[in-house]
Amino acid sequence: MTAVVKKVKKGDTVMVLTGKDSGRRGKVLRVLPSEQKVLVENLNMVKRHTKPTNTNPQGGIVDRPSPMPVGKVMVVCGKCNKPTRVGMKAKESGKFVRVCRKCGAGLDK
Repeated sequence: MTAVVKKVKKGDTVMVLTGKDSGRRGKVLRVLPSEQKVLVENLNMVKRHTKPTNTNPQGGIVDRPSPMPVGKVMVVCGKCNKPTRVGMKAKESGKFVRVCRKCGAGLDK
């Protein structure tokens, strides 16, 4: 796992930097470290042609989010509400926590 992927976690609010969804914010649904991609809620939507199934008996064309490169998103700080780079800070216990580089607030819940 690379350092960039470690700094974005499931449940984070992120802002898209480039592309058709530039400037929009969303919640990370899934992180794919092997591909260095993230799945963001309601962003980078693609149309998927699906066959009828028990859960979707109608079938048809369904909109769903597609993974986007982790380098195209930036974590939004919960305190200052701005997109920021993520820093790592050691606690007294020796455990590292993610912090906002702009205001210094912790990003981990």
